[in-house]
Amino acid sequence: MAGLRDAVRTLPSDVFYDLLEDDDAYLLVVDVPGVSAATLDVTVDSGTLVIDAARERSHPDDYEYVEENRPDDRTITLSLPNGLDEPPIETVIDRGVLEVTIPKNGETTIDVVDDESR
Repeated sequence: MAGLRDAVRTLPSDVFYDLLEDDDAYLLVVDVPGVSAATLDVTVDSGTLVIDAARERSHPDDYEYVEENRPDDRTITLSLPNGLDEPPIETVIDRGVLEVTIPKNGETTIDVVDDESR
């Protein structure tokens, strides 16, 4: 579907992603460094996929921040083409890599799986 391919091209240039497709679904792979299932919220609202991601801050006790140049929070929005605005969405996050499976047909449900524990 050219619509989803066109939609991902509208993402900001600092969002690193891959888009894959098979007969039944699309797989959107997005880099979200420092994010886990506990700090991630993925929703579909009015035909828009919304990814709210927060970076977990941690550092050794002996260190303190001198300068920060990475955002703590990130919201990524993607308009879904007609026919994909109510799909069942499955997400898996593993070491800061988010995989969002968007079936080509279905009902809206969202399951977030933290793959880091495997």
